[in-house]
Amino acid sequence: MAKKLSFKPLGDRVVVRPSEKEGEKRLASGIIIPETVDKEKLLKGEVVAIGPGRRNDDGKRIPIEVKPGDTVFFKKPWDEPIKVNDVEYYVFPESDILLINA
Repeated sequence: MAKKLSFKPLGDRVVVRPSEKEGEKRLASGIIIPETVDKEKLLKGEVVAIGPGRRNDDGKRIPIEVKPGDTVFFKKPWDEPIKVNDVEYYVFPESDILLINA
């Protein structure tokens, strides 16, 4: 488990630590295969922090369905990952999560 983060996402955003280095695969022989043209590949990661949820038109909070510790699958976000203590994280809306590993 990672150290406690010193920041908290707002609204319906989640912070996810990708489980594998995207963009390259390393073979047992040490050869590195670069990212292919297929940009639609799903990434896997662990939810490490969640925001309080978004508000509906009446101002009521809609809670986030995932929780820290959940393993999720998501498409690569447009934004670059943020780096904290040499660990990369993605921050994106909950709606960008496609699957939860049950």
